[in-house]
Amino acid sequence: MYDVIVVGGGHAGCEACLATSKMGLKTLLITGNLNMVGSMPCNPSIGGPAKGVVVREIDALGGYMGKNADLCQIQTKMLNSSKGPAVRALRFQEDKLLYMEMMKKHLEQAENLDLLETIVEDLIVEDNQVKGIALEDGKVIEAKTVILTTGTYLDSRILRGHWTSKEGPDGQKTSKGLSNALRRLGFEIQRLKTGTPARIKASTIDFSKAKLEPGDDITWKYSFDEGYDSILNKRVPCYLTYTNQEIHNLILANLKESAMYGGVVEGIGPRYCPSIEDKVVKFSDKERHQIFFEPESLSLDQEYIQGFSTSMPVEIQDKMLRMLPGLENCEVIRYAYAIEYDAINPLDIKPSLETKKIENLFTAGQINGTSGYEEAAGQGLIAGINAGRKIKGISPLILSRDEAYIGVMIDDLVTKGTKEPYRLLTSRAEYRLLLRHDNADLRLREYGYESGLIDEQTYLRLENKKTCIEKLLQEFKEIKIKPTEETNRILKEINSSPIFEGTSLFSLLKRPEISYLTILKLYPNLVVDYPNPNEVLEQVEIDIKYEGYISKALSQANKMRSYDAKKIPMDIDYDLVDNIAIEAREKLKKIRPITIGQASRISGVNPADISVLVVYIENYKNK
Repeated sequence: MYDVIVVGGGHAGCEACLATSKMGLKTLLITGNLNMVGSMPCNPSIGGPAKGVVVREIDALGGYMGKNADLCQIQTKMLNSSKGPAVRALRFQEDKLLYMEMMKKHLEQAENLDLLETIVEDLIVEDNQVKGIALEDGKVIEAKTVILTTGTYLDSRILRGHWTSKEGPDGQKTSKGLSNALRRLGFEIQRLKTGTPARIKASTIDFSKAKLEPGDDITWKYSFDEGYDSILNKRVPCYLTYTNQEIHNLILANLKESAMYGGVVEGIGPRYCPSIEDKVVKFSDKERHQIFFEPESLSLDQEYIQGFSTSMPVEIQDKMLRMLPGLENCEVIRYAYAIEYDAINPLDIKPSLETKKIENLFTAGQINGTSGYEEAAGQGLIAGINAGRKIKGISPLILSRDEAYIGVMIDDLVTKGTKEPYRLLTSRAEYRLLLRHDNADLRLREYGYESGLIDEQTYLRLENKKTCIEKLLQEFKEIKIKPTEETNRILKEINSSPIFEGTSLFSLLKRPEISYLTILKLYPNLVVDYPNPNEVLEQVEIDIKYEGYISKALSQANKMRSYDAKKIPMDIDYDLVDNIAIEAREKLKKIRPITIGQASRISGVNPADISVLVVYIENYKNK
């Protein structure tokens, strides 16, 4: 018998099985094709707004995505670098073939982890507890817990125009048995849709007709740990081009030929990653839309056409592609397609990602209604940690909304649900100034250590970093710069006002035009006792510059935490709670929130309902 069986080898499955195996639990990963673990069936990149912060959070907790992304990157870029720290995030172009190769190698080297290439057809459940899984050949494998990370492979079908095919991404086998099993067990199944653009032979693209989009000169890193430098050590550019009115007219003239608009698609597509048909229809005022050419691998003569996802039939797609500047004489390797698949209603899962209906059954990734590699990996890691913690008799790790984007995502899913593929955005996080790219280790590494995913040496390095930041913050308040001629010369160079009396480093760094690099010029004797001084100085600068905003955000977060600390009895009968609205009663009965804070975030539950509920619970506890 296994402690944990993970079904599915995508980004969620990889993080889940690596987490439980690192926790010392006997783990089995089952996937349809072991050569495609960690595959990128859509865009060949990791990160982006909010998503890049999630990758840093995964690394801080002891996950692997950031490390693998560092190893396999072929371009790195810090997004929104000219804006405030709350919206900065990394985005890497990845060599997708190398990414899969290195992920498989890491899985093979992991202790306590077995790998099996086959299809899971059923779940073994007794007394509402999962006991194992059944394979396509009828063989049963027992386990204490099961984690489903099936991605877009649950009863999936590919669509181009009115042509459909029962298969998963990249022609892989789909699984209908698990969909049937989940229905049989009482889960609400919903149909979702996503898609992927065409792949074009790079040597047939005229890049001179597109704008060069290089990465940053700096080679950024996702991982906080050393030893994960780029294997290929080569940077490649992307290119930017645009659609035109000719393409828009062709799309509008053939809209009914699209699977999406022709009535073939049953699933609901992602709002924030629309097909080109959706863009043309919904944003008819736009004369053009951005399209990027992105390399997929240094070993492939192949480009990904970012922003040109479509479910049009092949013959129309071909015309559309050749109307794009640079693709007039292109050779198409694979045409775009839409894919629809089954997912469960995330209101059927707990904040721990254990399902409400079946004990010891966890779900993570697109089966929970999300879209994106990073969202999947974040859930997979939490599902793995919590499956392991449950086996060990430890309370689950539930990240709050002010602690992590991963916490925001999971809370959104289990509290609000979703009817379309959910994508993380910075705007979803009300405490985004606290959830920055730069401080993920300070926020989360301790949780990784407590769960057994972070070793002692790494944890002590974090403690050293915290001590160093606190020490520097105090020194910045105490050290004063004299108004010398050299000091004012340096200030003048950056258009900063001169000083006429001794001024603390703290006060100087409050000025928007002054960074810690200026401070090092003004006070070159500053000692930073940390292996990466810039990492610590960046924290000090942000803490000082945004002191007031951070304090306000922390105050608001602490207020919400007081609500989240108030537990709701699991056996509460909401029909006995007088004076709450009918809609609130229905939502509370369906979702069964575990805290007052979660209840307050349910759509349709208003502050008056919460006030009544708080009083009821106090009386309930005193009975």
